[in-house]
Amino acid sequence: MEYTYLGRTGIQVSRYALGTGMFGSLGNPDHDECVRMVQTALDAGINFIDTADVYSDGESESIVGKAIAGRRDDVVLSTKYFAPMAASGEVRNRWGASRRWIVQEVENSLTRLNTDYIDIYLQHHFDSNTAIEETLSALSDLVHQGKVRSIGSSNFAAERIVEAQWQSEMHSYERFRIEEAPYSLFRRGIERAILPTCRRYGIGVMAWSPLDGSWLTGRYRQQSDFADSHRFHHVRTRRGGSFEPDSPEHLRKLELVGQLDVLAQKADMPLTHLATAFTLAHPDVNTVLLGPRTTAQLDDSLASVERRLEPELLDALDALIPPGTDIASAESGSTVPLELGRRYRRRGI
Repeated sequence: MEYTYLGRTGIQVSRYALGTGMFGSLGNPDHDECVRMVQTALDAGINFIDTADVYSDGESESIVGKAIAGRRDDVVLSTKYFAPMAASGEVRNRWGASRRWIVQEVENSLTRLNTDYIDIYLQHHFDSNTAIEETLSALSDLVHQGKVRSIGSSNFAAERIVEAQWQSEMHSYERFRIEEAPYSLFRRGIERAILPTCRRYGIGVMAWSPLDGSWLTGRYRQQSDFADSHRFHHVRTRRGGSFEPDSPEHLRKLELVGQLDVLAQKADMPLTHLATAFTLAHPDVNTVLLGPRTTAQLDDSLASVERRLEPELLDALDALIPPGTDIASAESGSTVPLELGRRYRRRGI
Protein backbone atom coordinates (compact mmCIF):
# COMPACT_ATOMS: atom_id res chain seq x y z
CA MET A 1 0.00 0.00 0.00
CA GLU A 2 1.27 3.46 -0.89
CA TYR A 3 0.69 6.53 1.26
CA THR A 4 0.60 10.24 0.55
CA TYR A 5 -0.21 13.50 2.27
CA LEU A 6 -3.85 14.59 2.09
CA GLY A 7 -3.42 17.98 0.50
CA ARG A 8 -1.63 20.27 2.94
CA THR A 9 -3.20 18.86 6.09
CA GLY A 10 0.03 17.12 7.05
CA ILE A 11 -1.99 13.91 7.46
CA GLN A 12 -0.66 10.83 5.67
CA VAL A 13 -3.30 8.56 4.20
CA SER A 14 -3.32 5.39 2.12
CA ARG A 15 -3.86 5.94 -1.61
CA TYR A 16 -6.95 3.75 -1.29
CA ALA A 17 -9.48 4.51 1.43
CA LEU A 18 -12.42 2.46 2.66
CA GLY A 19 -15.79 4.06 1.95
CA THR A 20 -18.62 2.70 4.10
CA GLY A 21 -21.69 4.01 2.32
CA MET A 22 -22.90 0.43 1.80
CA PHE A 23 -22.63 -0.53 5.47
CA GLY A 24 -25.97 -0.93 7.21
CA SER A 25 -29.59 -1.39 6.22
CA LEU A 26 -29.29 0.38 2.86
CA GLY A 27 -26.46 -1.89 1.76
CA ASN A 28 -25.16 -4.72 3.90
CA PRO A 29 -27.19 -5.17 7.12
CA ASP A 30 -24.77 -7.81 8.47
CA HIS A 31 -22.81 -5.84 11.06
CA ASP A 32 -20.37 -8.66 11.72
CA GLU A 33 -19.40 -8.90 8.05
CA CYS A 34 -19.02 -5.12 7.81
CA VAL A 35 -16.78 -5.08 10.89
CA ARG A 36 -14.65 -7.84 9.37
CA MET A 37 -14.35 -5.83 6.15
CA VAL A 38 -13.05 -2.82 8.05
CA GLN A 39 -10.51 -4.95 9.86
CA THR A 40 -9.45 -6.66 6.62
CA ALA A 41 -8.90 -3.26 5.01
CA LEU A 42 -6.81 -2.08 7.98
CA ASP A 43 -4.74 -5.27 7.90
CA ALA A 44 -4.13 -4.67 4.17
CA GLY A 45 -2.61 -1.26 4.91
CA ILE A 46 -5.60 1.04 4.44
CA ASN A 47 -5.50 3.64 7.21
CA PHE A 48 -8.25 5.98 5.94
CA ILE A 49 -11.96 5.24 6.56
CA ASP A 50 -14.76 7.46 5.29
CA THR A 51 -18.36 7.43 6.44
CA ALA A 52 -21.26 9.88 6.94
CA ASP A 53 -24.05 10.46 9.40
CA VAL A 54 -26.68 9.82 6.73
CA TYR A 55 -25.35 6.43 5.61
CA SER A 56 -28.09 4.02 6.69
CA ASP A 57 -29.28 6.70 9.11
CA GLY A 58 -26.22 6.56 11.34
CA GLU A 59 -25.85 2.80 11.22
CA SER A 60 -22.67 2.99 9.16
CA GLU A 61 -21.01 5.26 11.72
CA SER A 62 -21.97 2.85 14.52
CA ILE A 63 -20.48 -0.08 12.60
CA VAL A 64 -17.25 1.81 11.97
CA GLY A 65 -17.07 2.74 15.64
CA LYS A 66 -17.23 -0.92 16.62
CA ALA A 67 -14.74 -1.97 13.96
CA ILE A 68 -11.97 0.46 14.92
CA ALA A 69 -12.23 -0.09 18.68
CA GLY A 70 -8.70 -0.60 19.96
CA ARG A 71 -7.18 0.72 16.71
CA ARG A 72 -8.45 4.30 16.73
CA ASP A 73 -5.03 5.97 16.82
CA ASP A 74 -3.98 4.10 13.67
CA VAL A 75 -7.03 5.24 11.70
CA VAL A 76 -7.65 8.49 9.85
CA LEU A 77 -11.40 8.85 10.25
CA SER A 78 -13.64 10.97 8.04
CA THR A 79 -17.36 11.60 8.38
CA LYS A 80 -19.87 14.09 7.00
CA TYR A 81 -22.87 16.18 7.98
CA PHE A 82 -25.66 17.88 6.01
CA ALA A 83 -28.53 15.55 5.06
CA PRO A 84 -31.67 15.13 7.21
CA MET A 85 -31.58 12.12 9.50
CA ALA A 86 -34.84 10.23 8.98
CA ALA A 87 -34.58 8.48 12.34
CA SER A 88 -34.74 11.83 14.11
CA GLY A 89 -38.39 12.30 13.09
CA GLU A 90 -38.96 16.04 12.78
CA VAL A 91 -36.23 17.31 10.43
CA ARG A 92 -36.77 21.06 10.72
CA ASN A 93 -33.44 22.58 11.80
CA ARG A 94 -31.93 19.07 11.88
CA TRP A 95 -30.04 19.23 8.64
CA GLY A 96 -27.91 21.61 6.59
CA ALA A 97 -24.84 23.64 7.53
CA SER A 98 -26.14 25.97 10.22
CA ARG A 99 -24.21 26.36 13.45
CA ARG A 100 -27.25 25.01 15.27
CA TRP A 101 -27.17 21.71 13.41
CA ILE A 102 -23.41 21.29 13.14
CA VAL A 103 -22.73 21.58 16.88
CA GLN A 104 -25.55 19.12 17.58
CA GLU A 105 -24.75 16.58 14.87
CA VAL A 106 -21.03 16.41 15.55
CA GLU A 107 -21.87 15.16 19.03
CA ASN A 108 -24.20 12.55 17.55
CA SER A 109 -21.47 11.37 15.17
CA LEU A 110 -18.86 11.24 17.94
CA THR A 111 -21.21 9.06 19.98
CA ARG A 112 -21.97 6.68 17.12
CA LEU A 113 -18.29 6.45 16.17
CA ASN A 114 -17.32 5.92 19.82
CA THR A 115 -14.47 8.40 19.58
CA ASP A 116 -13.42 11.71 21.10
CA TYR A 117 -12.38 13.31 17.81
CA ILE A 118 -12.95 13.22 14.06
CA ASP A 119 -9.91 13.60 11.82
CA ILE A 120 -11.74 14.94 8.75
CA TYR A 121 -15.18 16.56 9.07
CA LEU A 122 -16.81 17.24 5.71
CA GLN A 123 -19.88 19.16 4.60
CA HIS A 124 -21.69 16.68 2.37
CA HIS A 125 -23.24 19.28 0.03
CA PHE A 126 -23.30 23.03 -0.43
CA ASP A 127 -26.02 24.74 1.60
CA SER A 128 -27.56 27.71 -0.23
CA ASN A 129 -29.65 28.55 2.86
CA THR A 130 -26.70 29.20 5.16
CA ALA A 131 -23.99 31.83 4.87
CA ILE A 132 -20.67 30.05 4.41
CA GLU A 133 -19.10 32.22 7.12
CA GLU A 134 -21.70 30.92 9.59
CA THR A 135 -20.64 27.37 8.75
CA LEU A 136 -16.92 28.08 8.86
CA SER A 137 -17.26 29.86 12.21
CA ALA A 138 -18.94 26.81 13.76
CA LEU A 139 -16.44 24.40 12.25
CA SER A 140 -13.52 26.54 13.44
CA ASP A 141 -14.84 26.30 16.97
CA LEU A 142 -14.95 22.50 16.69
CA VAL A 143 -11.32 22.47 15.56
CA HIS A 144 -10.29 24.73 18.44
CA GLN A 145 -12.18 22.48 20.87
CA GLY A 146 -10.26 19.45 19.60
CA LYS A 147 -13.38 17.61 18.43
CA VAL A 148 -12.34 17.91 14.77
CA ARG A 149 -8.83 17.95 13.31
CA SER A 150 -9.42 19.20 9.74
CA ILE A 151 -12.48 20.34 7.79
CA GLY A 152 -13.51 20.04 4.19
CA SER A 153 -16.29 19.94 1.63
CA SER A 154 -17.91 17.33 -0.56
CA ASN A 155 -19.61 17.75 -3.95
CA PHE A 156 -18.86 21.49 -4.02
CA ALA A 157 -18.65 23.44 -7.27
CA ALA A 158 -15.31 25.10 -7.97
CA GLU A 159 -16.66 28.58 -7.30
CA ARG A 160 -17.99 27.48 -3.92
CA ILE A 161 -14.59 26.07 -3.00
CA VAL A 162 -13.04 29.44 -3.87
CA GLU A 163 -15.72 31.34 -1.94
CA ALA A 164 -15.04 29.28 1.18
CA GLN A 165 -11.30 29.93 0.89
CA TRP A 166 -11.84 33.69 0.65
CA GLN A 167 -14.24 33.77 3.59
CA SER A 168 -11.66 31.93 5.67
CA GLU A 169 -9.03 34.43 4.58
CA MET A 170 -11.19 37.45 5.44
CA HIS A 171 -12.41 36.19 8.81
CA SER A 172 -9.39 34.09 9.90
CA TYR A 173 -11.51 30.94 10.02
CA GLU A 174 -10.18 27.42 9.60
CA ARG A 175 -9.96 26.53 5.91
CA PHE A 176 -11.58 23.72 4.01
CA ARG A 177 -8.53 21.52 3.40
CA ILE A 178 -10.20 18.58 1.64
CA GLU A 179 -12.71 18.12 -1.16
CA GLU A 180 -14.48 14.79 -1.66
CA ALA A 181 -15.69 14.63 -5.26
CA PRO A 182 -17.15 12.08 -7.67
CA TYR A 183 -14.61 10.89 -10.22
CA SER A 184 -14.60 8.02 -12.67
CA LEU A 185 -14.11 7.25 -16.34
CA PHE A 186 -17.78 8.12 -16.87
CA ARG A 187 -17.68 11.21 -14.67
CA ARG A 188 -14.65 13.30 -15.51
CA GLY A 189 -16.26 16.71 -15.09
CA ILE A 190 -14.15 17.60 -12.07
CA GLU A 191 -11.12 17.75 -14.34
CA ARG A 192 -12.42 21.00 -15.83
CA ALA A 193 -12.39 23.27 -12.78
CA ILE A 194 -12.60 21.43 -9.45
CA LEU A 195 -9.26 19.63 -9.61
CA PRO A 196 -7.35 22.71 -10.85
CA THR A 197 -8.97 24.77 -8.08
CA CYS A 198 -7.96 22.24 -5.45
CA ARG A 199 -4.42 22.28 -6.79
CA ARG A 200 -4.37 26.09 -6.61
CA TYR A 201 -5.33 26.11 -2.92
CA GLY A 202 -3.46 22.99 -1.83
CA ILE A 203 -6.71 21.15 -1.11
CA GLY A 204 -6.55 17.38 -0.76
CA VAL A 205 -8.86 15.39 -3.04
CA MET A 206 -10.77 12.25 -2.10
CA ALA A 207 -12.35 10.64 -5.17
CA TRP A 208 -15.59 8.71 -4.63
CA SER A 209 -17.44 6.25 -6.86
CA PRO A 210 -14.53 5.18 -9.11
CA LEU A 211 -16.83 2.47 -10.52
CA ASP A 212 -19.53 5.05 -11.26
CA GLY A 213 -22.15 3.45 -9.08
CA SER A 214 -21.36 -0.08 -10.41
CA TRP A 215 -21.53 0.86 -14.11
CA LEU A 216 -17.82 0.06 -14.44
CA THR A 217 -18.00 -3.36 -12.83
CA GLY A 218 -18.76 -4.80 -16.28
CA ARG A 219 -21.87 -6.39 -14.87
CA TYR A 220 -24.21 -4.36 -17.08
CA ARG A 221 -23.81 -5.03 -20.80
CA GLN A 222 -27.36 -4.77 -22.16
CA GLN A 223 -30.72 -3.26 -21.25
CA SER A 224 -32.09 -6.57 -19.99
CA ASP A 225 -29.54 -6.45 -17.16
CA PHE A 226 -31.60 -3.65 -15.61
CA ALA A 227 -34.64 -5.64 -14.55
CA ASP A 228 -37.07 -3.87 -12.21
CA SER A 229 -36.21 -6.31 -9.45
CA HIS A 230 -32.49 -5.68 -9.75
CA ARG A 231 -30.80 -3.82 -6.91
CA PHE A 232 -29.19 -1.41 -9.38
CA HIS A 233 -32.60 -0.22 -10.53
CA HIS A 234 -33.83 0.39 -7.00
CA VAL A 235 -30.69 2.26 -5.94
CA ARG A 236 -30.85 4.53 -8.98
CA THR A 237 -34.56 5.14 -8.55
CA ARG A 238 -34.10 6.01 -4.87
CA ARG A 239 -31.30 8.46 -5.61
CA GLY A 240 -32.54 10.08 -8.78
CA GLY A 241 -36.29 9.57 -8.77
CA SER A 242 -36.31 7.55 -12.00
CA PHE A 243 -34.15 5.29 -14.08
CA GLU A 244 -34.63 4.80 -17.82
CA PRO A 245 -32.41 1.97 -19.15
CA ASP A 246 -33.03 3.02 -22.75
CA SER A 247 -32.05 6.68 -22.35
CA PRO A 248 -29.34 7.79 -24.82
CA GLU A 249 -26.84 8.42 -22.03
CA HIS A 250 -27.36 4.99 -20.48
CA LEU A 251 -27.12 3.31 -23.87
CA ARG A 252 -23.87 5.20 -24.41
CA LYS A 253 -22.55 3.89 -21.11
CA LEU A 254 -23.40 0.33 -22.09
CA GLU A 255 -21.55 0.81 -25.35
CA LEU A 256 -18.52 2.24 -23.59
CA VAL A 257 -18.43 -0.60 -21.05
CA GLY A 258 -17.85 -3.04 -23.90
CA GLN A 259 -15.10 -0.88 -25.39
CA LEU A 260 -13.43 -0.35 -22.04
CA ASP A 261 -13.52 -4.06 -21.34
CA VAL A 262 -11.55 -4.66 -24.52
CA LEU A 263 -8.87 -2.27 -23.30
CA ALA A 264 -8.85 -3.94 -19.90
CA GLN A 265 -8.40 -7.38 -21.45
CA LYS A 266 -5.50 -6.12 -23.56
CA ALA A 267 -3.93 -4.78 -20.37
CA ASP A 268 -4.55 -8.14 -18.67
CA MET A 269 -6.70 -6.79 -15.84
CA PRO A 270 -10.36 -6.80 -14.82
CA LEU A 271 -12.44 -3.78 -15.78
CA THR A 272 -12.88 -2.91 -12.09
CA HIS A 273 -9.11 -2.66 -11.67
CA LEU A 274 -8.77 -0.51 -14.79
CA ALA A 275 -11.48 1.88 -13.59
CA THR A 276 -10.10 2.21 -10.07
CA ALA A 277 -6.50 2.67 -11.21
CA PHE A 278 -7.62 5.34 -13.66
CA THR A 279 -8.92 7.60 -10.89
CA LEU A 280 -5.69 7.34 -8.94
CA ALA A 281 -3.60 8.15 -12.02
CA HIS A 282 -4.59 11.83 -11.87
CA PRO A 283 -1.86 13.77 -10.04
CA ASP A 284 -4.37 15.92 -8.13
CA VAL A 285 -6.19 12.93 -6.59
CA ASN A 286 -4.73 11.93 -3.24
CA THR A 287 -6.90 8.95 -2.38
CA VAL A 288 -9.66 6.86 -3.97
CA LEU A 289 -12.59 5.58 -1.95
CA LEU A 290 -13.41 1.91 -2.33
CA GLY A 291 -17.08 1.31 -1.55
CA PRO A 292 -17.65 -2.43 -1.14
CA ARG A 293 -20.93 -3.94 -0.05
CA THR A 294 -19.62 -7.48 0.37
CA THR A 295 -16.38 -9.18 1.34
CA ALA A 296 -15.94 -10.43 -2.22
CA GLN A 297 -16.13 -6.87 -3.54
CA LEU A 298 -13.57 -5.72 -0.99
CA ASP A 299 -11.22 -8.55 -1.90
CA ASP A 300 -11.45 -7.57 -5.58
CA SER A 301 -10.77 -3.93 -4.74
CA LEU A 302 -7.76 -4.80 -2.58
CA ALA A 303 -6.36 -6.88 -5.43
CA SER A 304 -6.24 -3.71 -7.54
CA VAL A 305 -4.08 -1.59 -5.24
CA GLU A 306 -0.86 -2.28 -7.10
CA ARG A 307 -2.33 -1.64 -10.55
CA ARG A 308 -0.78 1.19 -12.52
CA LEU A 309 -1.85 2.27 -16.01
CA GLU A 310 0.76 2.78 -18.69
CA PRO A 311 0.77 6.13 -20.56
CA GLU A 312 -0.37 4.41 -23.76
CA LEU A 313 -3.42 3.00 -21.97
CA LEU A 314 -4.25 6.38 -20.43
CA ASP A 315 -4.03 7.93 -23.89
CA ALA A 316 -6.43 5.30 -25.23
CA LEU A 317 -8.88 6.05 -22.41
CA ASP A 318 -8.65 9.78 -23.16
CA ALA A 319 -9.39 9.08 -26.82
CA LEU A 320 -12.45 7.05 -25.87
CA ILE A 321 -13.71 9.41 -23.16
CA PRO A 322 -12.16 12.88 -23.48
CA PRO A 323 -10.92 14.63 -20.32
CA GLY A 324 -13.55 16.71 -18.56
CA THR A 325 -16.43 14.65 -19.97
CA ASP A 326 -19.51 13.61 -17.99
CA ILE A 327 -21.25 10.87 -19.97
CA ALA A 328 -24.54 11.53 -18.18
CA SER A 329 -25.15 15.29 -18.05
CA ALA A 330 -27.53 14.92 -15.09
CA GLU A 331 -24.62 13.60 -13.03
CA SER A 332 -22.53 16.74 -13.35
CA GLY A 333 -24.27 18.38 -10.39
CA SER A 334 -21.05 18.86 -8.46
CA THR A 335 -19.73 21.16 -11.20
CA VAL A 336 -22.56 23.73 -11.00
CA PRO A 337 -24.13 25.51 -8.02
CA LEU A 338 -27.08 23.54 -6.72
CA GLU A 339 -29.17 26.70 -6.37
CA LEU A 340 -29.07 27.24 -10.14
CA GLY A 341 -31.35 24.26 -10.64
CA ARG A 342 -35.06 24.34 -11.42
CA ARG A 343 -36.05 25.35 -7.90
CA TYR A 344 -33.99 28.50 -8.24
CA ARG A 345 -35.68 29.50 -11.52
CA ARG A 346 -39.31 28.81 -10.55
CA ARG A 347 -41.44 30.16 -7.75
CA GLY A 348 -43.71 27.90 -5.78
CA ILE A 349 -41.80 24.63 -6.40
